[in-house]
Amino acid sequence: MHDPLKHNRTVNRLTSEQRARVINCLIEGNSGGSTVRLTGVAKKTVMRLVVEVGAFCSDYQDRVFRNPKCRRLQVDECWSFVYCKQKNVTPEILERHVAGNAWLWVAIDADTKLVPSWYIGQRDATAACEFIADLSARLSHRVQLTSDGHKVYLGAVLDSFGEHIDYAQLVKLYGADVEGQKRYSPAQCLGTRTEPILGTPDPKHISTSYLERQNLSVRMTVRRFTRLTNAFSKKIENHAAAVALGYFAYNFIKIHRTLRMTPAMAAGVTDRLWEVEDLVAAWEASERREERAA
Repeated sequence: MHDPLKHNRTVNRLTSEQRARVINCLIEGNSGGSTVRLTGVAKKTVMRLVVEVGAFCSDYQDRVFRNPKCRRLQVDECWSFVYCKQKNVTPEILERHVAGNAWLWVAIDADTKLVPSWYIGQRDATAACEFIADLSARLSHRVQLTSDGHKVYLGAVLDSFGEHIDYAQLVKLYGADVEGQKRYSPAQCLGTRTEPILGTPDPKHISTSYLERQNLSVRMTVRRFTRLTNAFSKKIENHAAAVALGYFAYNFIKIHRTLRMTPAMAAGVTDRLWEVEDLVAAWEASERREERAA
């Protein structure tokens, strides 16, 4: 039986310095096992820390990413899975776990490189509507939006933005699969086609290249997204927390090489460069406020 008080006591044994060391390892792409070996912190404690700091990162970013300075947004989906791959999901597994595909829907601003919104779900119309609705709620001005040719975006954009958006799709044209490479490589991309959908999108900025590069960053720095390893998430809660922590590091802590500042600084969300120690201090202050409120 789960004991939440025991949970809190275990995590609270860590000092602020220990917490910072664990988080540093995780945001640099280390697995839970390697983080244990590098820091000497027990694996269960590392996993519990991920969930708790991830919840703080999610809440904090949800609160501060309101009316960001975004003008040209790109959206895309990144595949992952939880517990086991979709083909291995059985009714018995579904009775006990959230399992199978867990698509990461992401939006990025082409200018500031800020990621103001993301969503974890299936690759269907329901997920598209919830993701685009969240993105729309964060904006108070007209933007240009580019997606790939996934059909569910059209209804989602119409529902959330109506006519108050400049929206286009970048449709990729693929050739036939190359025999022997089906398992690890997509079909060869032969070209792209741009399709203005709503408003008057600028043809020069109909692109998803920044987001495709950002998806690579996710796979390199959030260990659970690294393909062909056993570092995948076993629980959806851990998966969501790791994503939130990864995006906090991306938005607030890591300097973008082109911008020479963090995306959050470029977008005017913060006026300073965050360190991991700042994240830990803000998280611990939030914990103290919750304890006083209780």
